[in-house]
Amino acid sequence: MKKYSMELDRIDHKILDMLQNNCRISNVELANKVNLSPTPCLERVKRLEKNGYIDKYVAHLNAKKLNAKLTAYMQVSVENSSTHALNQFNQQVRQLEEVIECSLVAGGFDYLLKIRVQDMETYRKFLGGKFADIKGVTQTFTYVVMEEIKSTHIVPVSHD
Repeated sequence: MKKYSMELDRIDHKILDMLQNNCRISNVELANKVNLSPTPCLERVKRLEKNGYIDKYVAHLNAKKLNAKLTAYMQVSVENSSTHALNQFNQQVRQLEEVIECSLVAGGFDYLLKIRVQDMETYRKFLGGKFADIKGVTQTFTYVVMEEIKSTHIVPVSHD
């Protein structure tokens, strides 16, 4: 088996950038855009997948059309920051489909959650129902998005 370097070159960066903008691009079209023939291009894509640079291929859905119009960010403080307590919180939050992002952060609170729901009434029910069942939460602050200025899944890829 051929051993690949983890070092990425300009072509690898270009491939990653092209795929994150359109993961349905054909290998032939991708190869043309990065100035390779199809076989070496496919080998590079497979290497990028194998080495973990590409996690998965997904469709980016329109939340508003799917009746998830309200976006809210929630700061969460927990009473216990032991590894066990944090793992329990993490496990419970992963089960909440309304929570689309959750990050453990440093600063004045412990977690920052991004939540997508239909409307304010649905959010209130979520907060007083499913979220209230999570043990160890001491405080939350919610920030409701009035207008989304920029939202992207694109990771900046160097082209040096």
